[in-house]
Amino acid sequence: MNPNILYSSLFVNSLAIVGLQSVVISPGSRSTPLTLAFEAHPQIETFLHLDERGAGFYALGMALASNKPVALVCTSGTAVANYLPAIIEARMSQVPLLVLTGDRPHELRHSGANQTIDQVKIFGDQVLWSVDMPIPQENPPEVALRHVQTTAVRAATTANGISKGPVHVNFPFRKPLQPEFSEPYSVISNQVTIHNSQFTIHNSAGKITPTTDQLDWLTAVLIQHPRGLIICGPRCPNDDFPTAVTALAQQTDYPLIADPLSSVRFFSRRDEEIAEKKFAQSAANSIISGYETFLQSDPGWPEPEVIVRFGQMPTSKWLNAYLNKINPAIRLHIRENGVWADDSHRTTHFWQINETAVCQTLTTRLHHHQPNPTWQQTILATEQATWNTLESQLNQHWFDGAAIATLLAQLPEGANLLIGNSLPVRHLDQYGRSRAKTIHIFGNRGASGIDGNIATGLGVAQATGRPTFIVVGDVTALHDLNSLLLARQMSNATIIVFNNNGGGIFRRLPVSQHEPPFSSRFLTPHGRTFAHAAAMFELDYIRVENRSEFVNAVETAVTNLTPRLIELITNGTKDEEIRQKINNIMGKFRS
Repeated sequence: MNPNILYSSLFVNSLAIVGLQSVVISPGSRSTPLTLAFEAHPQIETFLHLDERGAGFYALGMALASNKPVALVCTSGTAVANYLPAIIEARMSQVPLLVLTGDRPHELRHSGANQTIDQVKIFGDQVLWSVDMPIPQENPPEVALRHVQTTAVRAATTANGISKGPVHVNFPFRKPLQPEFSEPYSVISNQVTIHNSQFTIHNSAGKITPTTDQLDWLTAVLIQHPRGLIICGPRCPNDDFPTAVTALAQQTDYPLIADPLSSVRFFSRRDEEIAEKKFAQSAANSIISGYETFLQSDPGWPEPEVIVRFGQMPTSKWLNAYLNKINPAIRLHIRENGVWADDSHRTTHFWQINETAVCQTLTTRLHHHQPNPTWQQTILATEQATWNTLESQLNQHWFDGAAIATLLAQLPEGANLLIGNSLPVRHLDQYGRSRAKTIHIFGNRGASGIDGNIATGLGVAQATGRPTFIVVGDVTALHDLNSLLLARQMSNATIIVFNNNGGGIFRRLPVSQHEPPFSSRFLTPHGRTFAHAAAMFELDYIRVENRSEFVNAVETAVTNLTPRLIELITNGTKDEEIRQKINNIMGKFRS
């Protein structure tokens, strides 16, 4: 058997044994053995994207939604380098990826050979582990074959460990790259099973549970300090965590500040489950989502004594500024993956334990605790008053921020929303009021780049099969036009482009007052719309310019699933003027 095929088949079969289900392949010659092995394996589904940069983000979206590793396969040369942006995002957001790259053999490296670059550890510290595989050989010893299998298992388990992330395995292959026989190739061939019949690896992992001493200490802290805040940032666990942390918030009367990407802000089950626990107040009312508005000035409360954090750094500028300004006695960050997320370096206690387990256990321990509700009521009053005024303003004024609030109201229960970076995610944070409806929010907030956002959303759509709405700005869309090639295959994906003709986020910066060079070097108006792009990639296209047209377009997308691009045309200057006007009105209201 061709040794390239043998090694690749063993590697791929070992990945399947430990649970790999999906691979995204970009076509190329040097990765032929890997492509054939994946394509032939009955337990692994293969997907294709011609552009490696988009393929990386497509796999990232699939892994983000499934919380399982997804593999990538590409040929040698610059194809490999195009994975880097997605790898950076995966590392910073702890998303499991297996990056498998074809390479030239060692004798061709540093020789001037075609399409040959140095791929060994090319991604540096952006991957959790990097391996340069040995060149497949004829009649290999059994230990060499076992090494191929154990490397596959180790790569998958490293990517999917407590701290998840990308792993790179580089495969140098000599020609011939294709099978030696003409009949259809099968990965479950006699030659493979002969070498593999007596060797299987079993892998498992558990959770890091809190110790009795930790629970005793934290129980006492929560009882002794009535003024506390629970803060859920992006990338909190999405298993039973929303139910568990909401129950803890109710039991302690600690208001829960929920980032839109925390899996907690839009969560329908909490009302029913909290009611079953016979808590007096609905959990929906304990979720605080107006903070990006009311924390722009002093909210008028006493300072909290305790901060309990989960997940990544919050998206909100004003929440982070508030947390940096106050002086609570205790700042506890709980994160099972052990990844630090505090750019002000004010955390006093960092616990690497399972978030759901600690919330559930504490809620049980505090079952008979009767907290003073005054603190929670004070903050909830601010929250309610903020939304009463803010929603009135959003109903009176139409701009891109109001479009986000309108979209949330229309999305069906259980839908996915991939929110693009730059302005869209900030609008979602400020104008996306918490509601008792499950909306699965996704975003690339590890490195917060605007590349690959469409591909990430399409990966989410592919992995879940749920109706998926991808909201991006026009510059973000221009960065990822190639990925519209994927969109036409997905009836459950709707792409919504907010087109304000340039980088509207820069209007918020002091440099906007310096004209020139602000418009030509920062705002960069391009004068393009996306009708021709939609036509090129065979997507249904709807152009909208006002609230009623937008509502109708979203309703069409919800009720008639087909690959579609909705383009909302707005005036970026007026959008920013309206946002500032609303902020000023809210500031006068707060004072």
